[in-house]
This record gives sequence, structure tokens and C-alpha cells, in this order.
Amino acid sequence: MPDNSIEALSEKLDRLIAAVERLAPASPASPDFETADCFVWQAEPGYLEPVARVNRVDIDLIRGVDRVRDILFDNTARFASGFAANNVLLWGARGMGKSSLVKAVHAAINASGKASAPLKLIEIHREDIDTLPKLMNLLKAAPCRFILFCDDLSFDHDDTSYKSLKAALEGGVEGRPANVIFYATSNRRHLLPRDMIDNERSTAINPSEAVEEKVSLSDRFGLWLGFHKCSQDDYLDMVEGYVRHYGLEIEAGQLRAEALEWATTRGSRSGRVAWQFIQDLAGRLGKPL
Repeated sequence: MPDNSIEALSEKLDRLIAAVERLAPASPASPDFETADCFVWQAEPGYLEPVARVNRVDIDLIRGVDRVRDILFDNTARFASGFAANNVLLWGARGMGKSSLVKAVHAAINASGKASAPLKLIEIHREDIDTLPKLMNLLKAAPCRFILFCDDLSFDHDDTSYKSLKAALEGGVEGRPANVIFYATSNRRHLLPRDMIDNERSTAINPSEAVEEKVSLSDRFGLWLGFHKCSQDDYLDMVEGYVRHYGLEIEAGQLRAEALEWATTRGSRSGRVAWQFIQDLAGRLGKPL
């Protein structure tokens, strides 16, 4: 083959290689954990998006769950100090402050100065659970400690991603990195629909083994913190705590009557209902929150 033909072919190959390299996705940059205390995991491009302003309330405003609040705080404080701690499943009644408590405890630990290394909160969406190994691999060498947080975690009938979560939490050869802990909230104690568990029991050749396969996921959480429907007194205590915190001026008897009427129209009492009432009250009083 003539030399000029070889040179022309070489030039074409170089151009082809350059074109392919331009089409290839860029490698994700190493996350800069100094930019924020909280991040959201964007699984598709594979990077951590910093959150400039976190939607959370002060820990002192979370009422009616004192015991579980203290347990979660102590577990998080031990982890932040470099000691052994458990993955946590916060389960139970809706609107009782499960996700709010996780975010509030994270802020309280950072404010207390108890962390031996920077403590970061990373939210992972339910639909991205199967990318947990990728995320953990990104975090294991970082000079920070991380709470991986999944809000409203549950699995449906045909969903098999719970197996990825089981392996990431306690299974696998590597196991969970020492600087990572996993917190999840759910309305279901076993993260799976009751009819799904019952169906496995009724149709499997060995019913007990089929059920064990499903419910063993929740066993990966060393701490189960239950949240239950609040009493009327707890609900009013939540409302009064918000009123004091935000300096809302209203007569005590009127506040009680309006708060109870609000709960009656909603058909429930919870921290979420109390907060929604406070938003309405503040708006009527012309006060920002």
C-alpha cells in the first residue's frame, strides 16, 4: 500500500477516534463536600447535587416523639463521633415527623460540634435504590461521614430492587463502608405490602422461606423506631410550640378551639396537620414563617 494511502487512512482513524471520544459521556467530577452539608444523589448522571437551603425544622419543634427522638440523636451522635452505630428504619403513622426528625437530628449534631469528621446528609430517591453500590463506592474514600437517607421507602409486588438494598446494607463482600449509615422512613414496618407477604405465604412451596426472603430486608436495620398517632394533648402541644417559636399572637382559648376544629376537618391529628394549621394561622395574621 502506498505511503500516502496509509497516511490518509491514519488521519481518518484519528478523526474517528476523536469523534467517538466526544460522544462518550464525561467522567463525573469528584464531589466537593465543602460546598454544602446536604446533597441529593442524581443517579442517572451519577453525581451529588448540593442543596443550598434544606427544608427542615428545629429539633425542639418536633413534639410527641421524645423517646424515638432521643434514640435517633444518640445513634447519630455515636456515628458522627466515629463509633459503632446502626442503620435506622423510622416507620409508622404518616405525618408524625419521621423525615423531619432525620433532617433535624443531622442539623443538631453538626451544630453541637460532636462530629469527629464533617457529617453530610445525602438523600437518595426510592427509584434509585439499585444504584446504592455505585453511590457507596463514591463515598467510601471521602474524608466525611455520611447519612444516606431515603424517604418513604417501600416496595411493590414486582419490585426486586429490595435485593440491592439488602446487599448494600449488610451483605456483599465489602459490606457497608465505615463512614456510611443508612436511614429510611416508611409507613410499613417490613417495607412490603401485607398482601404481598400473605401471597408469598399462600403460594410458595415452602411458605416460611418465601416470607423470610421478603421480611429479612427490615432486619438489616438495627434500629426500628415506631411513630404512632398522637393524642389530642400532643397535637395541641405541637401547635403551641409553633406559636411560641414564630411569635404568633392569639388568645389561648381561641388557639385551642381553632386548632381542634382544623384537626376535625382533616380527620386526623399529626405533626403535619399541626404545621398546616400554623401556616394557615400565620397567613391570616399576616405573619411570615
